[in-house]
Amino acid sequence: MQIFINSGIILFTLVAMEAFSWFIHKYLFHGPLWFIHKSHHEQKNGWFETNDIFSLLFGSLAILLMWDGRLTLNIEFWTGTGISVYGIIYFIFHDWFIHNRLKTFKTSNTYLLNIRKAHKIHHKAVDKNPSEEFGLLLVSKRHFKKYLTYKNQLPYYSYACNS
Repeated sequence: MQIFINSGIILFTLVAMEAFSWFIHKYLFHGPLWFIHKSHHEQKNGWFETNDIFSLLFGSLAILLMWDGRLTLNIEFWTGTGISVYGIIYFIFHDWFIHNRLKTFKTSNTYLLNIRKAHKIHHKAVDKNPSEEFGLLLVSKRHFKKYLTYKNQLPYYSYACNS
């Protein structure tokens, strides 16, 4: 039974992290923390950007929670695990697939290509505002239909955007 509870905590944390990430991305990163996040919308000068500080902060929080709950494997441990899993998903989807930090991810999956398209729409804005599409795993349906039409016109669409 405990495995179902722990798995539920991890799953709940994943959903909560997507909602929390959308909120802070829209209202903090494109608000008072723009001075840090804007590096993510600018031309890259290397592999790292100032915006990566946010990943380090979330990673530190996850490690602290896991460390605090390590002896009893309590809710803090499993919440930290959920944040860590979200961080891994973030790296795979956002850094590897969307921004192509590692150039090995090819796909013709409609869902994944829709996520990439939504992120490209988000990056059309190089200023704090206006901007749209703040989620990582969930994106607006209005772009999905447009993208399906566009994708069906292509023989095969693969590599990620570089912006």
